[in-house]
Amino acid sequence: MKKTATRLADGRELIYYDARDDAVRDAVDERPLDPISTTSEIRRDALLGDAVAVASHRQGRTYHPPADDCPLCPSRDGRHTEIPAADYDVAVFENRFPSLAGDSGRCEVVCFTSDHGASFADLTEEQAALVLDAWTDRTAELSQLPGVEQVFCFENRGAEIGVTLGHPHGQIYAYPFTTPRTERMLASLAAHRASTGGRNLFDDVLADEHADGRRIVLDAEHWTAFVPYAAHWPYEVHLYPKRRVPDLLALDDDARTEFPQVYLEVLRRFDRIFGEAEPPTPYIAAWHQAPLTAPDRADFALHLELFTIRRTSGKLKFLAGSESGMNVFINDVPPERAAERLREVAGK
Repeated sequence: MKKTATRLADGRELIYYDARDDAVRDAVDERPLDPISTTSEIRRDALLGDAVAVASHRQGRTYHPPADDCPLCPSRDGRHTEIPAADYDVAVFENRFPSLAGDSGRCEVVCFTSDHGASFADLTEEQAALVLDAWTDRTAELSQLPGVEQVFCFENRGAEIGVTLGHPHGQIYAYPFTTPRTERMLASLAAHRASTGGRNLFDDVLADEHADGRRIVLDAEHWTAFVPYAAHWPYEVHLYPKRRVPDLLALDDDARTEFPQVYLEVLRRFDRIFGEAEPPTPYIAAWHQAPLTAPDRADFALHLELFTIRRTSGKLKFLAGSESGMNVFINDVPPERAAERLREVAGK
């Protein structure tokens, strides 16, 4: 992998990740951009104790542009985009409309490929490995920024999820706090350790899924994909390395080498859940990494959670009263049936 860092016209950082060592990235951003001005701030909810990012400047962000005006495509034929080069493998840049900025953290956009019409599932294993390298490198770099407590790599895919740009891309958030979901995991981790005489919760969850077997979707040499026992979403898969590590940086070479094959297979199965004639499945793919200063950081298990809000053909799972009002999920698809379906649509 070759990494080349540069700056966009307004001063934001742009990093190219190339599979070829001889790639030259010297294109200049020729757009007349004004300096970035953001109003992002973090506010605490006094009742729940969690954080809310207030970012009013995001109201003006690009919204569903036509394909020929996509800001994530390469700059070609006199049209200038966020990527000054005429082509790229993987590109990462600071978000022009960040939810978190300055003392409140940082947001980056990860462009998986220059091919506007592709998706992550269309990538080759070599391309997916390069994205993994980029996620890992950005985790390392963002972890060094003052005040950053947790790095979150994720992908929103599909208009139903709320995606406003159709180009295959994801994002990385560097939070200045531990997220509420991770805090709950850490609390469960500590409680399980105390009640079992020192056993690790993540290890036991993975062992229980293997022992049961009904919810295993894919069992590879270094990774396990399964539908969790208490899945919140109609189709939800958790992907764990079999050797527990706290973050992407700690993955060993074997797990890194096998990841593209396993992840691409899971994504391709997601697109086949509802039948070959159905549109691509909308999903969120979220990497869960240990917070940087958590006292039991070494006990946390890196894992990826993948889920879709589509519950059946043509129907979405809406977060209605119970889910949105009380955070009590009601799942219409039994996890065992979801796992069975994901095994049925395995790649030929």
